Amino acid sequence: QVQLVESGGGLVQAGGSLRLSCAASGFIFSIKPMAWYRQAPGKQRELVAVISSRGTTNYADSVKGRFTISRDNAKNTVYLQMNSLKSEDTAVYYCNVRLETYDYWGQGTQVTVSS
Repeated sequence: QVQLVESGGGLVQAGGSLRLSCAASGFIFSIKPMAWYRQAPGKQRELVAVISSRGTTNYADSVKGRFTISRDNAKNTVYLQMNSLKSEDTAVYYCNVRLETYDYWGQGTQVTVSS
């Protein structure tokens, strides 16, 4: 079965950095685009970054230049490096993969940025 497990969240001061990891299993990781989403309290879930099977990336305007998505196909892991964090980055961050039109999600990892 498909499983996505996020880790690396925590509490950080504004301007700081965190690196999130998502360990994937149950599908052929190397051929699938992967994505990070986030959801803040009272807000809709939003797409943060995507990476194709070949490493092409796209970012939400709000994080462009600050966040970097990457993947290690040998480890079946996708990462989100978050720099210059702002209070508005506070959210639960979710790893995502779409398989046969169905979206799979991890349990989420909390990122809290203090001002």
